[in-house]
Amino acid sequence: MAPTPYKRILLKLSGESLMGKKEYGIDSEVLNAFAVEIRDVQQSGVEVGIVIGGGNIYRGVDLSADGIDKVTGDHMGMLATVINALAFQNALEKKGLYTRCLSAINMERIAEPFIRRRAIRHLEKGRVVIFAAGTGNPYFTTDTAAALRAIEIEADVILKGTRVDGIYDSDPEKNADAIRLPEISYLDVLRKDLRVMDLTAITLCKENKLPIIVFNMNVPGNLLRVVSGEAIGSKVFAPAS
Repeated sequence: MAPTPYKRILLKLSGESLMGKKEYGIDSEVLNAFAVEIRDVQQSGVEVGIVIGGGNIYRGVDLSADGIDKVTGDHMGMLATVINALAFQNALEKKGLYTRCLSAINMERIAEPFIRRRAIRHLEKGRVVIFAAGTGNPYFTTDTAAALRAIEIEADVILKGTRVDGIYDSDPEKNADAIRLPEISYLDVLRKDLRVMDLTAITLCKENKLPIIVFNMNVPGNLLRVVSGEAIGSKVFAPAS
């Protein structure tokens, strides 16, 4: 197989992406399909780290309960990401992959604590590493967790898997005339408020010159195509000065 342009990637998935056609929870078909995509990428020689959100689980709680304060709600969201991480870990292992789940919140009975050097060592040994519980702190999203972990493990790129084929100047699901932007700078993302990732995540990536590629994860083979260097999706980067 031809060498890929990336040695190590950080894949960011939303919790909602795991719902499939369900209103909340985890669709096993989606989970298995994503596991196949990651298996193919890992077998190409690329080291894979993953951050998954928790919106598919926490949203169900949020709609059924009122009066939960922000900090408590964020802690609930962190626990939701752990549930998703364990489900994803199980799906990956069924495909024959070696994995490790590292949590920002100590829960040694089900996941290892996040330690940067340990995470890098797992990646070097060919294990898929799933980072759970966000940053471990309230007020920070899993977008920010993805940017932080990508920088810590020295990933070459953040790949944000979505249900659309890149970044648009407006929401393509609401505006049929939305224009796709194949490339865009960090500053333009911030100036145009495009919501690719949250402000903190984009700022972290900008300061560390970490590119972001947004692509449609639901198209079979897309993840491997992106990792192979094909022009799939949209890229956020720092233009040459």
